[in-house]
Amino acid sequence: QVQLVESGGGLVQAGATLRLSCACSGRTIASFAMGWFRQAPGKEREFVATINWSGASTDYADSVKGRFTISRDNAKNTVYLEMNTLKPEDTAVYYCALSLKYDGNYYTARSLSEYTYWGQGTQVTVSS
Repeated sequence: QVQLVESGGGLVQAGATLRLSCACSGRTIASFAMGWFRQAPGKEREFVATINWSGASTDYADSVKGRFTISRDNAKNTVYLEMNTLKPEDTAVYYCALSLKYDGNYYTARSLSEYTYWGQGTQVTVSS
């Protein structure tokens, strides 16, 4: 059974840095794209960042570009999201997801529908 477990969330002040981790068990992530999404209260879940199987290709939402960095360690079956210069509007539950779709070596995915497995989420709260 595939499980994704996020960690690293918390309550921080604006301008701080957090690093989220997402550990996968039950299958290797090495061949697949991974993504981070977030959901704020009363809003729909939205795309944050995605990374291809090797880490060579990444894509970000405009709202986090230049502040967030997605990375992965396939040997540890883990994907990361480093979040710098956090803003109150980054407050949300952050979810990682695993896509089983393959569409070329540099495949990444922005759409929720491209992902098969999801973690339970980790809360990030940024105070002003």
